Amino acid sequence: QVQLIESGGGLVQAGNSLRLSCAASGRTLDDHSMGWFRRVAGDERTVVSVISANAALTYYSDSVRGRFTISRTDAGNTIFLQMNNLTVDDTAIYYCALGRWARLLGPGKPDPDYWGQGTQVTVSS
Repeated sequence: QVQLIESGGGLVQAGNSLRLSCAASGRTLDDHSMGWFRRVAGDERTVVSVISANAALTYYSDSVRGRFTISRTDAGNTIFLQMNNLTVDDTAIYYCALGRWARLLGPGKPDPDYWGQGTQVTVSS
């Protein structure tokens, strides 16, 4: 079993920054990708950013590319999401996920092996 623990969410004014962290513990899957997804109330979870197991590949949604940066520790069990120049549209619950690259980014709903509990990010105008 794997546990994903997110931290770093909070309330911030537009234009400012936040850094999210996600630590994986338990039976880690060294060859799996990890990523961040978010959900606005009433909507489905959508991908924000994904990083491959060896950190060689990264993916960003169009809405965050250029503002957010995903990274991973050398040990591979912790990922970060540096979020700069936040806007009110970034307000959501942010979820960490672990799984195969293709299943995190494939068509339809994301299908990771594990989800974190989520952390709230609120951006005020």
